[in-house]
Amino acid sequence: MKVIVFGGDGFCGWPTTLRLAKAGHKVMVVDNLSRRAIDDELSSGSLTKIANIRDRVAAAQEKIGDVEFCYLDIAAQPSELRDLIKDFLPDAVVQFAEQRAAPYSMIGDRERRYTVDNNIVGTHNICSAIVDVKPDTHIIHLGTMGVYGYSKKFGKIPEGYLGINITQTKEDTEILYPANPGSVYHMTKCLDQLIFQFYNKNWGLKITDLHQGIVWGVETPETKLDTRLVNRFDYDGIYGTVLNRFISQAANNVPLTVYGTGGQSRAFIHISDTAECIKLSVENDVFDNSRVRIFNQVSEVKSVAGLAEVLRKIYNADVQFVDNPRKELAENELEVSNSGLRSLGFEPVMLDEALIDDVRFVADQSKVNFNKNNVLTSPKW
Repeated sequence: MKVIVFGGDGFCGWPTTLRLAKAGHKVMVVDNLSRRAIDDELSSGSLTKIANIRDRVAAAQEKIGDVEFCYLDIAAQPSELRDLIKDFLPDAVVQFAEQRAAPYSMIGDRERRYTVDNNIVGTHNICSAIVDVKPDTHIIHLGTMGVYGYSKKFGKIPEGYLGINITQTKEDTEILYPANPGSVYHMTKCLDQLIFQFYNKNWGLKITDLHQGIVWGVETPETKLDTRLVNRFDYDGIYGTVLNRFISQAANNVPLTVYGTGGQSRAFIHISDTAECIKLSVENDVFDNSRVRIFNQVSEVKSVAGLAEVLRKIYNADVQFVDNPRKELAENELEVSNSGLRSLGFEPVMLDEALIDDVRFVADQSKVNFNKNNVLTSPKW
């Protein structure tokens, strides 16, 4: 199959690109390299040394498979996007080209507007171009579990749709799960859902929306094949996901900074599973597309305090409870269905000591790049 990966240079996009190419697909990476620019803006940067995009793609072609690169801003260059789709004629496109950090989206006016302009316009431009150019293209979108909010108010979180009974008519039906975003970033993912629902209803576009949990880990079997293929490892308070932040802190003898009580329960997934789930979605493209196919892309649920306790025991790390910069429930319960991807053959990688050690090794090797001042950089909202 021919697949375009929008945002294919990013933390999730790059390992997914390699996994798809390894499986024999022809992959076009489309990126404007904005995440690298944000590193400079924030003075943070990856703990791992990331090769420039030219070297990355060259290594992928040598070691993995058929990978090309196109520099393009899909939100700002809709005509060029349409031309690309017309020339490449993809069987599927994967939409990773969104500003992915909730904290970044809450820094201030500029960051809020950038997140909305980039994420919403980019997603809409993809849908609009595909309608006119190649309407049988399968769209796979990386969403977030944050569209649901984090509570059991409606019971176990289903996959996208909530079964309800209409009081007035006594009829049973399903509706899109009520959106409950916790940041501007999460709000854009909720708006993405509505774009997809409309384009599916009006033009019958084939769309898979993947609501993903918090990603941890850094390497996959493919990224380990060459130093030029290494994935990025964010550890700061803006882009560093909680478990990766904790691991980097433990590796550098910095207390694990737990927000609030640490009673927040969240869904988690390893980066290698992210790539695998996208591959499964791309390759299993025969389904009833009378509505958007929604999967919860998660492996397990853990509390933040529970994660900190695991690392405290393994590495004898200190734990520091700090004021929670986020406006969220201090504690919550969470139960999530992931039956859809499991039905396609997904077998989740579960958190264990060996995997933590694997990430810890990367953190240890990258100590020279660790800056303690980047630990508590999250804005308050």
